[in-house]
Amino acid sequence: MRSARFVLVRLGFMLVTSLLGTFFLLPVLWLVTAPFNAQATLRVEWPSPFTLQNFGEVFRNTFAIRALFLNSILQAGGTMLGTAVIATLAAYALSRLEIKGRNLFVYLLVLFSSVVTGTAAMVPIFLLLYYLRLIDTHLGVILVLTGGLLPTGIFLMRDFVESMPRSYEESALVSGATAWQMFRDVVLPVLRPGMMVVAVWAFVNAWGNFLIPAILIRSPEKMPAPVAIYSFYTEGGTPVLTLVSAYSLLYALPVVILYLFVNWRYGFRFFGGIKGGGK
Repeated sequence: MRSARFVLVRLGFMLVTSLLGTFFLLPVLWLVTAPFNAQATLRVEWPSPFTLQNFGEVFRNTFAIRALFLNSILQAGGTMLGTAVIATLAAYALSRLEIKGRNLFVYLLVLFSSVVTGTAAMVPIFLLLYYLRLIDTHLGVILVLTGGLLPTGIFLMRDFVESMPRSYEESALVSGATAWQMFRDVVLPVLRPGMMVVAVWAFVNAWGNFLIPAILIRSPEKMPAPVAIYSFYTEGGTPVLTLVSAYSLLYALPVVILYLFVNWRYGFRFFGGIKGGGK
C-alpha cells in the first residue's frame, strides 16, 4: 500500500513539474523561433520560410540599436558596478564592526526597501534628481537603480562575508599587512564569487527596468532598450511580431552570455561557501 502511494505521489509530482516546465518553456521556444520566421505569429512554430531579414530591419533602426548596445549597457553596467562595490564594502563593515543592533538594522533595511519601492518613491526621487540636475542623464538612472538594489545586495553579500573566518584577516595583519592590503589581497579574492553573484543579479534587474528610465530620461538618444522596443509597435499600439521577437532575442543575449560566463568562471551560490575557522 505504501509502495503504491509512493508511486502515485511520484507520478503526480512528475506530472505537475512537466506542466510547469512546459508553461515556462513555450515563451522561450517562441523567442528562439519567431525571429527567424518571415510571418511570425504568437504560435510556436518552425520558421517557414526561414529568414534573417527581421534582424536586418532591426539593425536599420539606429534608435533601437543605440538603446540596446550603448544606453542599456551603460545604465545596467554602471548599476552593476555600483551595487557590487558598495554592497561589498557595506556588508564587510556590518559584518566585522561591532555595531549594536546591526542584525536588526540589516533586516529593517531589507524590509523597508521592499515596502518603499522605486514606484512608490518616484515623486520624491524625481524632485531630488531635478534639484541635483540629474534628470535626463545616465548617472541619474544609475544612482536611482543602485539605491533601490543596495539593501538586498548588502543582505546577500553579508552572508558571504560572515562565512569567511576572521583568522584569514588576522593572519594578514600579524604578517605586517596594512588594512587596505589585507582587504585587497585577502578579503576581496575570497568574496569574489559573491560579488559576481550580486553583480549579475544587479545587472539583470537594471537591464530589464522600464519605469525608472522612462520617467527620468527625456532625450531619445539616451533611452534604454526596454523603452526603445516600443519603436517596433504600430501607431495603433500593435506590436510588429517579426521585429519585436528579433529585437527581444538580441535584448536577451547579453544577460545570457553574462550569466554563462560568470557561472563558468565562478559558479553561482547565493550563500557563503567557506567552511572551517573561527570568528
